[in-house]
Amino acid sequence: MEWEGKVGMHREGAAVVRMLVVLGALSGAGARAEVTRAEFLVPSEEGIEVSVREVKDTGMQVANLPPLILLHGARVPGRASFDLPVEGGSIAAELARAGHAVYLLDARGYGGSTRPLAMSTPAKGRPLVGSHEVVQDVHAVVGWVKARTGQRRVGLVGWATGGHWAGMYASLHPDNVSHLVMLNALYAGSAEHKMLGRGTDFEDPKRPGHFNAEGIGAYRWNTGASLMAVWDRQLPAEEEERVKWRDPEVAASFQREAVTSDPLGPSRTPFAFRAPSGALEDSFYLATGRQLWDGASITGKVLILRAENDFWSRPEDVTRLQEHLNHAASVKAVVLPGATHFVHLERPERGRRLLMDELLRFTGARVTPAPKPPKPVAP
Repeated sequence: MEWEGKVGMHREGAAVVRMLVVLGALSGAGARAEVTRAEFLVPSEEGIEVSVREVKDTGMQVANLPPLILLHGARVPGRASFDLPVEGGSIAAELARAGHAVYLLDARGYGGSTRPLAMSTPAKGRPLVGSHEVVQDVHAVVGWVKARTGQRRVGLVGWATGGHWAGMYASLHPDNVSHLVMLNALYAGSAEHKMLGRGTDFEDPKRPGHFNAEGIGAYRWNTGASLMAVWDRQLPAEEEERVKWRDPEVAASFQREAVTSDPLGPSRTPFAFRAPSGALEDSFYLATGRQLWDGASITGKVLILRAENDFWSRPEDVTRLQEHLNHAASVKAVVLPGATHFVHLERPERGRRLLMDELLRFTGARVTPAPKPPKPVAP
């Protein structure tokens, strides 16, 4: 892939938004026009700028499709989560090719967005960047996207903690959200969680039922190897079997893009990137059954997607959320058979194709049929 860039200024109404334009082409089967990318910094609250990437296919844009804002999870920022520069690594490009204007944001503390000053000091103190702050950033980007596209409402697509943030935003600002997609997200469906809940390292040993703020810290350093360790636990142990689930180029790009998202990454040995711990604190309370927002306030269409083998969300999160969505325009829940937490980065036959088909049908976009296997040749 070739990348070109130039720095300029962009004005939206009264707000001045700094913009770095990046144009790129994604080659591959089914690509009919060039997928373009543009980088923006959108003002949130005072002193906070939110990094946003716009992904479009100018030859495929459809006027009646909602613009989509994609929300990353607790560790890896938006570009590394949804727009890797390798074949099979960008659901943002696939959504753009289907006609959507797509926007990837980095919440404050992540990627190219403003980081709290405390993230430049030793990682002691209270967890940084809670859900209420991320919702402020989402609100700023939603307003900016509405002004940029001329649309009255947007679609939100959130992965893991990003699904929680998207749901919280949609519950607080229902008139702004036409479509809500939550992939592998928690929703206080149970008080039990093997990885995040009581009895884990996330619980304060001195105060049962409380988050272990002292032990976890204000933010965490993450290496590429630590990302792979979590992913690998969901895949076969043998490398030749893992390759059937995950393209090695996608895995390598995922690590590389995550680590290089932090300007201080090269100062670490091995290279690493920072992620604020507020997402983990809120996830701990969701995992112990504490409800942080109410699905009953959501009025748009809702699609709940859960990988069958996900380690983050639980079946009871889906069930409880469905019970609460009594004012939603429509509700659909889909289990992706045999899929993992990282389904959108895995091979099409391992759940990614079904994920994309469900997503595109839900938003009203064009769904490209999967290629039929070749007919056997008669001997």
